[in-house]
Amino acid sequence: MQDITDGVARFQRDVFPAKRDLFARLATHHTPGTLFIGCSDARVVPELITGAEPGELFVVRTAGNLVPAYTPGADGISASIEYAVAVLGVRDVIVCGHSACGAMTALAEGRDLAAAPAVASWLRHADASVARTAADGGVPALVRANVLAQLANLATHPSVARALAAHRVALHGWVYDIPTGRIDDLTPAAVAA
Repeated sequence: MQDITDGVARFQRDVFPAKRDLFARLATHHTPGTLFIGCSDARVVPELITGAEPGELFVVRTAGNLVPAYTPGADGISASIEYAVAVLGVRDVIVCGHSACGAMTALAEGRDLAAAPAVASWLRHADASVARTAADGGVPALVRANVLAQLANLATHPSVARALAAHRVALHGWVYDIPTGRIDDLTPAAVAA
């Protein structure tokens, strides 16, 4: 924990004063242009890999960058998507998978998740991805298939469907390669506006 508290002290001493005007503006304005849906993996830092400043990205992070298909009822992921698209009016939504994803590795290798029942249940949102991936494709193929499946799930959310129909939002699918820093754009032409 000491490294975290040291980091807070560095932020307050060095970063905040250098960006004081930005934070003053952000205190009264929240207008991100992009919703970034990425994995909870600590190695994937949306602001770092996109070079974004505070306030530019609205970020949702889930294990496996999973976006459940829309169902009626409240949940945090659906509420965040709806808020970003319908209230904040983001123009772009990125679903970003990544190399060496623990969630996709567990699925590709058929790992026993009995000791982690909540994780096992959550990863069922990737069933379509697993079904679309050839058995010999391995983790990289599953990561790519999963990004495309999550884009399809995202389009089932009413706020996203309305924004897509009105050409107010574009969906993007990315895969971030951790060891090289490369981003592969998998965006199907049908969802890019």
